[in-house]
Amino acid sequence: MFYNNKKNEETNFWLSYADLMAGLLFVFILLIGAIVVKSTVLKSNLNSKENSLENSLSMLLLRDKEVQKLKRLLAQRSQELNSTKDALLISKNAFKLKTEELVNLNNILLSQNMKIDDFNNKIIIMQNLLDESNATLAEKNNKLQNYKNKVLILSNNLTAKEDTLKLKDEKLLTLLRTIEAKETKYDALIAKLQAQKAKIKSLTGIKIKVIAELKQSLGKNVEIDTKSGSMRLSSNILFDKGSAELKESSKKELKKVFINYIGALTSNRNIKDHIERIVIEGHTDSDGGYLLNLNLSQKRAYAVMNYLLTLDFTKKNKIKPLLVASGRSYLDAIYDKDGKEDKEASRRIEIKFRLKNDDAMNQIEKILDYE
Repeated sequence: MFYNNKKNEETNFWLSYADLMAGLLFVFILLIGAIVVKSTVLKSNLNSKENSLENSLSMLLLRDKEVQKLKRLLAQRSQELNSTKDALLISKNAFKLKTEELVNLNNILLSQNMKIDDFNNKIIIMQNLLDESNATLAEKNNKLQNYKNKVLILSNNLTAKEDTLKLKDEKLLTLLRTIEAKETKYDALIAKLQAQKAKIKSLTGIKIKVIAELKQSLGKNVEIDTKSGSMRLSSNILFDKGSAELKESSKKELKKVFINYIGALTSNRNIKDHIERIVIEGHTDSDGGYLLNLNLSQKRAYAVMNYLLTLDFTKKNKIKPLLVASGRSYLDAIYDKDGKEDKEASRRIEIKFRLKNDDAMNQIEKILDYE
């Protein structure tokens, strides 16, 4: 509002100034018109009188004094006319100067009006920005108030939760004390369990010790399997193809190998005390049916066992109660690295031993390895 009043006052000032200059210009124009008219009339009168004097000159020679007076009057009038002309020239120049001043003033007025218009536009822009800022400020105030309300709600919730946490802390403290008491019992239980685990580990290592003792006793005389401790004999050496009758030529070698193997098991007290069974297993390849091969493998196992029972070594060392025979058909066939069955190696007799509680110790060992 202040800027609008200021603008109106400046506009009225320049309008009044323009009206004043227009009035002065009009007065100057009237003055110049009057002077021109008067000069024209005087010049016309003078011309008329000059003509009249010239016509009556011849007649008025006697009136020289009057003529001289008229001439002096004419000269005076002429001088006045010249003075009037000079005044007109001065007025004309002054008019030109005033006109130029009016033009300059008009240009200045236009420039000021342009500046005022530009200033008004800036004022409008600032007013719009101010309105937008006020709207944004009002929106922010609303958001701030909403935030304050949320903070108040959260504060109330936090107070309630703190009260709940205090109760939970008390329960947690009681629970921690209970856990500490139980942890003491648990540590004792773990220590006991570790001791029992070590003891079980030592029991499961018996088979490894037996195999090691067996290998040491046999030396290079008999080759045994390093994992199971079993001794393998090729069926091609002991039997003809498809036959379960033991070859006479193989009995001597079988006796020698058996005495070395069983002798190592029974003569070594670190081994003998743990032996439960000595198993003679017959194995075939996969040629033919399962039952046919099962029958053949069992007969071959029985043939070997029957022969071994006739030996004085078996009787002397009371091996008979330990011996058992079993046929496995082709269930435990032997395969090469490419997964192809090695049929010659699959056709075999295996003599192996079983330790006391062997199955239980195998299960325990699996559990311990899993843990």
